Amino acid sequence: MASTLDSTRLSPESFASRKVPEFMSYRLVTCATCAVVFASEAPAAGALANAYHQADYSSADEARFAAEIYAEALRPFVEGLSRRGIALEIGTGSGVFLGHLRDMGFADPVGIEPSPAAIATAADGIRPMIREGIFTGNEFAENTVSLACCFMTLEHIPDPRGFVEAAFRMLEPGGMIAMITHDYSAPLNRLLGRRSPIIDIEHLQLFCPAALRHLVTAAGYEAPTIRSFRNVYPVRYWLRLLPLPAGLKRALMGAAETTGVGGMAIGANVGNLLTVARKPATG
Repeated sequence: MASTLDSTRLSPESFASRKVPEFMSYRLVTCATCAVVFASEAPAAGALANAYHQADYSSADEARFAAEIYAEALRPFVEGLSRRGIALEIGTGSGVFLGHLRDMGFADPVGIEPSPAAIATAADGIRPMIREGIFTGNEFAENTVSLACCFMTLEHIPDPRGFVEAAFRMLEPGGMIAMITHDYSAPLNRLLGRRSPIIDIEHLQLFCPAALRHLVTAAGYEAPTIRSFRNVYPVRYWLRLLPLPAGLKRALMGAAETTGVGGMAIGANVGNLLTVARKPATG
């Protein structure tokens, strides 16, 4: 896909979570070896870090819905962990999911988040668990983390292979990595093409099941499970994503709020994927 970037349309909202889609992207190409789609002209890591540091945050309500569904999807896998010590979430936003990790029995949930605006919205009991900054891979010593999470963030990381390898080093033997990503091969995304919300300048790469399996097995993980799941969000969120003319979209969203429909929760399987894999219990 050719680049559709228009620098005059960039704003602090461009790198915010769950924003109104801008339908802009860098030039995207597909790797013949691992099937990942990646931006061939992506900006430097420093420029990205600065963009996320300055990003707006206005999706606290949607974050709560997302965290509940992610926790529901992940809980059966967590029950198989032999230890629940440190649980690390990369791109934690306002840290809502950290509360779920605590409820699952993890002794030390920790979130990494580059946006001060997102951290500022965290609940008082959650904010001390969040570290402001970009994930470096040096946050914890080797073999000390029980669970590493990355939810709707892997597409934003300049070096996803480096991330899964760093997580592997930090994980305890038998520890687990859990990632939620978009699936560019899902029927809805294939149907929408360029008008899919996943085609976005924030997404430096896009994955499919084959790409995710290649990513984790190449880093040394075993027994990967990759499955789609059902998302649940308010109607206003689904309307925000529709590839409609701006005027029509505003009218629909206004009508939804006027009638009280905007806050109703609706579930749909839009092709998002949960990937879970383990570090071998023995070397």
